[in-house]
Amino acid sequence: MLMLYYIWENIGGFGVMELIDLNIYELMERYKVTGLSIALINNSKISMAEGFGVLEAGTDRNVNNNSIFSACSISKFLTTVLVMKLSEQGILDLDEDVNKGLTSWKVPDNEFTLNNKVTLRLLLSHQAGIVDPKGSFDKLDTTLNIPKMVDLLEGRTTYCKAPIKVNYPPGSEFQYSDAGFCIIQQLIEDITETSFKDLMNEHIFKPLKMKNSSLEPIMPIDERKEFSCGHKNGKKVGDNYPIYPYPAASGLWSTPSDLAILLIELMNALKGNSKIGLSESKVEEIMTPQGCKEWSGLGVFLDRSKQDIEISSLGWGTGFQCMLVAYPHLKIGAVIMTNTDLEVHQMEGIIGEIYKSLTF
Repeated sequence: MLMLYYIWENIGGFGVMELIDLNIYELMERYKVTGLSIALINNSKISMAEGFGVLEAGTDRNVNNNSIFSACSISKFLTTVLVMKLSEQGILDLDEDVNKGLTSWKVPDNEFTLNNKVTLRLLLSHQAGIVDPKGSFDKLDTTLNIPKMVDLLEGRTTYCKAPIKVNYPPGSEFQYSDAGFCIIQQLIEDITETSFKDLMNEHIFKPLKMKNSSLEPIMPIDERKEFSCGHKNGKKVGDNYPIYPYPAASGLWSTPSDLAILLIELMNALKGNSKIGLSESKVEEIMTPQGCKEWSGLGVFLDRSKQDIEISSLGWGTGFQCMLVAYPHLKIGAVIMTNTDLEVHQMEGIIGEIYKSLTF
């Protein structure tokens, strides 16, 4: 029976994880989790990466370090890193009216945008006044074509049946929004005249060697060996591999180790050692409270109640739940990914149990 033990301490200015009692397999059985993978970061390095259970119920396809899970909304954290890289290069401006860069589609002007315009900063912090229409942004219907982002924003698809608009004064409220990140994707593609997927490969995946990360909307059958199926109550979900055709919002498939590499990149950037050209100031900006909510950073949630600033991102979709958390200044972090939708918030399930055992 495998036992994992961790406790976090702050020694010499950076974090260390050491042993306390945690039985992963017992937790998986209790919560009916089919497969789970964890990566831990100590001193800006991956100190542990391990898989548990199987990728597909009823098979011997064991989870390992290269097993790929749907990251769901952790995609928004990835998108934020790309935005900060492009803003570092002067390609994007976080505080400019996005309509100045959008050419394929425009945020409709209305009474709420007279004095406050929609900006990248507000979109990244979910404070742009955008509200997702009810029942929108579901997984891909494999009987239909991949939707064009402009059609989605115009409300012409089954994924979003109402046109996207500003519903309250930008900057006045927090409203978690997939549509906001669809606008970000369209803005990036309009300005660069390059696909979002290609930009991510060029600026993030390749230089960081995130070899097990992908934004491909359709998964070739012969490449599914390392991909996990989604599950609920111990059984596979209908599509096996639920896909979300909105890459910037929720299209990422990845591993805990690859996402740990992304967290380590932020830690290294704080010391002037970024591999993708991120400055310390850009990383600090990600971790700075934005607008009307002190717990909302750029593409991440913030918690300042502990020894140092904590950043986190959650992913939850059909058949999958995951979480990443890091203390960039302390050089520690963790990524937990599961192939099971527990139908409760992450903090109320197995991910919450593991996270709480890691809290110092």
